Amino acid sequence: MRFFIDELPIIFPYDRIYPEQYTYMCDLKRTLDASGHCVLEMPSGTGKTVSLLALIVSYQQFHPTKRKLIYCSRTVPEIEKALSELKRLMAYRIKVADEEGDREQKLKEQAYTGLGLTSRKNLCLHPEVSKEKKGRVVDARCRDMTNSGVTERAKVDPEHNPLCSFHD
Repeated sequence: MRFFIDELPIIFPYDRIYPEQYTYMCDLKRTLDASGHCVLEMPSGTGKTVSLLALIVSYQQFHPTKRKLIYCSRTVPEIEKALSELKRLMAYRIKVADEEGDREQKLKEQAYTGLGLTSRKNLCLHPEVSKEKKGRVVDARCRDMTNSGVTERAKVDPEHNPLCSFHD
């Protein structure tokens, strides 16, 4: 679905938008236009994430000099949900550009990058630890190679107390 908020073209990945989502997006756009900060609230399950991302991506594509978005959340699952929603939104935006035959816009959409900074499980660079599938295992193995006790023991006996070379 394509619609406008003021002069800003919005590409929304659903056939229908709730009035609350539209109001949320209008409030967010006014905040971005004013280069301000805002706190917006909506009840659970009302499409906050997709509304926020659809507006922000459209805004950034329309105003290419305003490219930075920092999306914070309290939990890793919430960040993972936002990244999943962003991936879905970008696939939809690429599809729309392709269907419209707009090669330049399609390339812009394909070049859009989202980066999630979440947990050791997702960020670990250690060649052995990063192979682990479970976050708790990654956390434990990371602590085993980075905590202060291991660091002290490694000074005396590095062969039996391996440290993570990617830490510090």
